[in-house]
Order: sequence, then C-alpha cells, then structure tokens
Amino acid sequence: MKIEKIQVLRGPNIWSIRRHKLIQMRLDLEEVEQMPTNKIPGFRERIEALMPTLYTHRCSEGEPGGLFYRIDHGTWMGHVIEHIALELQTLAGMEVGFGRTRETKTPGVYNVVFAYLEETAGVFAAEQAVEIAQALIDGDEYDIDACIFQLKEIREKNMLGPSTSSIVKEAEARKIPWLRLGSNSLVQLGYGVNQQRFQATVTGGTSHIAVDIAGNKNTTKKILSDAAIPVPEGVLVSSEDELRAAVERLGFPLVIKPLNGNHGRGQTINAEDWVTVLNGFEEAQKISQKVIVEKYIKGFDFRLLVISHKLVAAARRVPAHVVGDGECSIRQLIETENADPRRGYGHENVLTEISVDADTEALLDKLNYTMETVPLKGEIVYLKSTANLSTGGTSIDVTEMVHPENIAMAERISRIIGLDICGIDVMADNLTQPLKESGGAILEVNAAPGFRMHLSPSEGLPRNVAAPVLDMLYPQDKEFRIPIIAVTGTNGKTTTTRLIAHIVKNNGYRVGFTTSDGIYIQNTMLTKGDTTGPASAEFILKDPTVEFAVLETARGGILRSGLGFGQCDIGVLTNITEDHLGLSDIHTLKDLTRVKRVVIDSVRKDGWAVLNAEDEYSMKLLGDLDCKVALFSLDENNPHIQRFARLGRVCCVYEEGYITIKKGEWKIRITKASQVPVTMEGKAKFMIANALAASLAAYLHGFAIEDIANSLRTFIPSAHQTPGRLNIFKFKNFQVMIDFAHNPSGYRAIEDFLENVQATKKIGIISGVGDRRDEDIRECGRIAGRMFDHIIIRNEKHLRGRTEENINGLLLDGMHSTGRDITYEIIPKEIEALKHAMSMAEDGTFIVALSDVISNAIDLVQEYQAKEQAEEKLN
Repeated sequence: MKIEKIQVLRGPNIWSIRRHKLIQMRLDLEEVEQMPTNKIPGFRERIEALMPTLYTHRCSEGEPGGLFYRIDHGTWMGHVIEHIALELQTLAGMEVGFGRTRETKTPGVYNVVFAYLEETAGVFAAEQAVEIAQALIDGDEYDIDACIFQLKEIREKNMLGPSTSSIVKEAEARKIPWLRLGSNSLVQLGYGVNQQRFQATVTGGTSHIAVDIAGNKNTTKKILSDAAIPVPEGVLVSSEDELRAAVERLGFPLVIKPLNGNHGRGQTINAEDWVTVLNGFEEAQKISQKVIVEKYIKGFDFRLLVISHKLVAAARRVPAHVVGDGECSIRQLIETENADPRRGYGHENVLTEISVDADTEALLDKLNYTMETVPLKGEIVYLKSTANLSTGGTSIDVTEMVHPENIAMAERISRIIGLDICGIDVMADNLTQPLKESGGAILEVNAAPGFRMHLSPSEGLPRNVAAPVLDMLYPQDKEFRIPIIAVTGTNGKTTTTRLIAHIVKNNGYRVGFTTSDGIYIQNTMLTKGDTTGPASAEFILKDPTVEFAVLETARGGILRSGLGFGQCDIGVLTNITEDHLGLSDIHTLKDLTRVKRVVIDSVRKDGWAVLNAEDEYSMKLLGDLDCKVALFSLDENNPHIQRFARLGRVCCVYEEGYITIKKGEWKIRITKASQVPVTMEGKAKFMIANALAASLAAYLHGFAIEDIANSLRTFIPSAHQTPGRLNIFKFKNFQVMIDFAHNPSGYRAIEDFLENVQATKKIGIISGVGDRRDEDIRECGRIAGRMFDHIIIRNEKHLRGRTEENINGLLLDGMHSTGRDITYEIIPKEIEALKHAMSMAEDGTFIVALSDVISNAIDLVQEYQAKEQAEEKLN
C-alpha cells in the first residue's frame, strides 16, 4: 500500500459542513485491493488481539462488534485503516468518531477520511494506521503501546491546554468563531474589528501591570498587607546569610519559594529544620535569584477563582498522596492509584498520573520511608509538597461553602491587584469562617490561573468557569462576527467580489477582500497572488481593522483545506461550468457542484444563497439548501425567475436595459446596465451577470438601492481595479484587450463580447492550459477559431505533465473544426507573441490576449502605450 498524499481539512469541506477537522488520506491499496479482509488468513484474530477496543466500533451494522462483523464477511483495507486511525486517537485520549472511506475513479485508490482533534496527531495516526494494517496483513509484530504513547506526546505538545480548551468549547457552544494564532495557546475569538484574544486564561484586557504585580510575590504581599489583607509574615533573601537571619527571625516551620515562580515549581513547604530550609533555598534559586522565606500557615490549601471581579469557584486542593492498606508498598500503591481511569498522561483526563521525583523522595526521606515501605492501613502518605493538579494533586469543589466575608475579600483582592481573571491561593482550616477568625492567610495571587480543578474536580460539583470569561469578553448584545459575503463559481468570481467590495466600501465600511490576484483591505493590496483559499480568508478575518469581509472562494482551496470560515451571511454562486475537471477526483460537473456548494451550505440559516437562474447545476441545488435563496438572471422570463416571482421571492434581473430587483409583481430598477462601466456600455453580457449577482447580494445585506446604483456607476474597470478582466488599451491605430479567460465558458463570454466590437481584423493570442481535459482544450480552440481572424498560439507557463506539442495539437484540432480559413502561427513566449501581434496590427485591428500571466502582459502593453504617447508629444 502507498499513501499518495495526506491533506488536513480545517473548515467546512466536501465531506462535512459541520465537521471541520478532518484528515483526507489518498491511499493506493496496490495489490491489497485484491485482498478483502476475509481472504487474509488470521487477519480477524490478529487485529482483535492487537486492538480489542475496536469491538466498540459499530460500523454500518449499528451495534458493538459491527466492524469485526464486516471484517469477517470481507471489507476493503481502506475501511479498516479508517477505523484503526480513529481508534489510535481515542486510545491516546483524543475521542473522535467520524470517518468515511470512498473509492476514487482510479481503481484501488481510496480517499480515507477521518476526524482529528489535533492535526499533527491526526496525520501521525493516518501514517501509523497504514503501517499497522500492513503488519496485520503480513503477520508482523507491531508495538501498539509505543505508538499510543507517541500520540500522547504529540497531543500534549500541540493541543490546547484544559483551560484554553474550556473557553474555546464555551465559545463554540455560543456559536462564536475562533482561530488559533500560531502553535501555542493564543486564540482569537470572533472576527475582524469584533475579535477578542486570550492566551490560556490571560485576555486581551488583562492588565500588564497587574500580571507583573502577581508575578512578584513580594510585591503582591506588600500591596495586600497594606490593604489589610491577611498574608503570612515573611522576608525576601538572596544569600545564605540573609536566609539564616530570616530563620532566626521567623522560626520554624517555614515555606521557601522563588520570587517569580509558578505552578509550585521550586517550593518547599513546611520546612522544620535548617538542612531542609537550605536545600529548599538552593532549589528556589534555580528559578529565581531572590527567594521568599515566610512563616508556614497550617491548614488546607484552597484556590479561589475570581473572574471580572466576581467569585465564580472555590476548590480545596489536596497534594498527590496514597492511603496505606497495610499490605502494599508505596510503589504498589502509586501504581494502583495511577490505574484509576480518571488519571492519565498530562491533561488527557480529569487527574494526572503521579510521578516520582526529587520532591517525592524528599518527603519520603522526612518520614524515613522508601518506595518499598508498607504504610499502615489508613495512613496518608503525601507524595508532593504542593497541591498542583499537574503533579497528581486532586481537588474538591467548595464553592458553596465560602463565607460571604471571604467572597468579598477575594473580589476586593482582584481589584487591588487589577486582574480580570484571578486565582487566589488561601491557606486556612476552612473557608466557612472569615479568614480573620480562622487564622488563615492569602499565600499568592495568580495571573493565568488554571481552570482544570474547577472544571473537573475529584469531588463535588463541576463549575463551568469558562462561561463567565465569555460573559466578560462578549457581554450581552456585543457582536463577535463581521458580515461575510463569500463568492464562488467557475467564472466571474473576481469581478463579482470586487463589485461587492466596492459597494461595501462606499457604504462606509472598512472592507477586506480576497481575489485571484491578491488580498486587499480597502483598495490597498497587502499580498499579491492567487489568494482565494482558506489562509487568505483567515488573513482578512484576523485583521482587527476589518469591518466587512468579501471573500472570493475557489475550488482549489476548498479541496485542499476546506473553507477558512465556518459560516457566511451571503454565499454567491456565479455559475458551474467545465473547468479543472479531471483533477483531485473532480471529473464531472456534478462533482464540481459538490465542491462549490460547500460555500452555499456554509450560509447561516437566516442568510442568503445567491444563485444563477440560468445555470443548470446551480438550479439543482434548489430545494436542498438550509438557508434563504435569491436568484439572478439576464432573462426576466427565465422559468425559475417566474416561479420565484409567483412565490413573492427576491430576484435580480436584466430587463429593458436595466439592472432590476424583482419581488413578486413589483420591480425596483437600480440603474441602466449601459451606465455601469464594467459592462462596457452594456456590450459585455457576462459582466452584466456579475453586476446582477453583486447588486442582489448588496440588496439582501440591506444596502439602499441608491447606494448600490452609485457604487455600480463609480466602479471603473481598469488594469489596476480589475486586472485581467476586459482590460482594454487604446492605441492610435488599434486596441489591445487582456483577459483572464482560460476555459470554454470564459472563451464563449469573450466571443459574445467581440460580436459587439467593430474591427477590421481580430487577432487572438491563446494557449491551452495543461491541467484541463482534452475536450476542454479542443473546445477553446474551436471557439477561438470562430471569433478571431488570425491566431497566435503561445505556450502555457505551466504544462502540468503535458507537452507543448500535445496542447497545441488539441487547439489546432478545435480551430480547424470550425471550417473557417484561419491563419495562425506559434510563438512560444507570451511577451514575444504580444509584441508580434502589436507589430503586425493594421488600422482598426483589435488584439485579444487571453493571458494567464496578467501582470506581465499589462506591463508590456502599458509600456508600449507610454512610448506611443511620448512619441506623439515629440511630434
């Protein structure tokens, strides 16, 4: 078996609109295609022995054991690999369940699709699933435990932590979109100007000064003490002499901790002799040169969580420990404790496995115990000096037990320090009494406190502490989205996108838009190139200055990675015609429709799908969409338009020379098409169609008819504004037009336009695109043969596996099939072909360069234009 490629899908995709995180592996089974599972001796026994938990997979049988039933009766290896990849992730603490395996048009080649939680782990699971399947086929050994442990390590390294994840999950529950910024815990909620950022439990509104104060334990104690908050007596030391003086002053027992430490690192608790204090001082100095020595407060370790200056949770933290049974050693008791299904590696479960480290050994030494000591029955042996959950500690929810005075004190502390999310460490016998009565004290105030102890306490009620974070970041009625209009289709996407963006900008919004030539904010190009994929969409949605997004969305990005957004307000589908067929398992217009409709299916339920009533495949979507639908057409009498009119639904049509909104029996005329510059005085019908789509989308969003009309009339097509879209350059004796048309539909649109162009001679510069089907290249040649008097064939820049002779031969076949007596020549380089065409232009010649390298062609023509103008001035 051979993996041809693995793709990571991160948004709505052709497999699922709702499941955004999918791995798509293209797998060639090679000779295994002839080996269904029931034809492989011992396969069922080996896979069940290696991964017995696969029994839970119901498969299409709908009951436990369903996968094994399919294996017994014969299923293909791609299907088995899908289930292995899912189960590997589940065993590594990443619960996933969605999968699909489908054969492609190439026999023996399958798309194996399955869900992931962390993409690096998903890719690893895909690769290992194939290796496992091969080992099972061959009867070889495979170390499944090592694989799962490696997956756990990948998960811990790359996945969001429990606190961050809880906020993200709460955002998802509220339909708030989110984006991960980089590979750490920095997350963006919402889009554009309405975004909020947070990292772990530090938000964009967290005071930097407050974080600095909380990070300096000595400063925190001073500020709290000055505010009459009870804190332990202590001093700051940086040398052994200062340490000895502190011990003499404070007496035992003591706490030794680094000034700038966190998560309990470098702390020594309840030190009762000089040796312990000195060792603790040395450990603390590994983290911070300055060390706090303070009086040890007896009692229990509590954590108070305050969010937006309101107490939301309280927990009692218990250090990792074991309870003796009079029979087992400490080592055995730890093994038993770690076997608790609630414990796991890192953050995978409610509790973390207990590890044995220097802190553990020091605590045991104080008791004169070793790992082989057998504690008395009921004896509690503490294994860590701090109660952090990350070191195996447990937590007990005590939120309902906190005395009102302690609540008020905690909320006051959050304001004194200035933290919007604040973790307060308290040492006291209880929280049911005010601290001044119980003799307790505030030990620390933490910025970025962990939520895990409150989300999943070992005992007591779990608290959804992520909810108040979202309430703080997005109070009621605060918007988290920006309007998104997504434009897809075969032809007309870029012009439609630019028209909509122009209308939006003229209505006072700061608009960000993506096109096939670059990413723009307002009219400033920020990135050049084909930017119609998900990364470009995210570029716009991440920008904190953008108020409105208009996103051209092409098939390539959808197939590669899915959409770069979860939902849009309006989805525009210009048309579905032959283009790029035969690539990426897209062979027919039905296949292509499946890709394009991903955009339309992503429209919000209360949003709009804007469809072309004249496009056969677009109309096949009617009745199968979960949003509102509006149609546009160049023909007012189109049957779909007439049916929509009878139903009182919204359309946009071209009638009596006008671009018109039509609803039921009434019409609102926006403007004459001939007054819209992009339509070339109404001669370019396909540009009128683009204007219809843009006008309808703008109207549905709520823009006024007058504003739409003014915007259409002020959108001036040019090499700068609409590069490669009917760019016409006038010379003294001839004209040159540059257009990006590259498929039969685009060529037909140019042919329709040229019928309205008066010229003594029409010269076409064409090429065949290497990644099109033979019939598509041949059809482009046929259309060129109909519309040009002389043709220059140049070579495509990217042959994509074809030869120049093959492509040119197909173009010539199409040209000759017209029966016209056409002259032609072949000039391989595009620039040379364009120079030659201009050199041979006679008076009244109209040259059309159908170019894939727009900027080069435009630069050359403008250079010639400038040269001609300079010569005229001299004369």
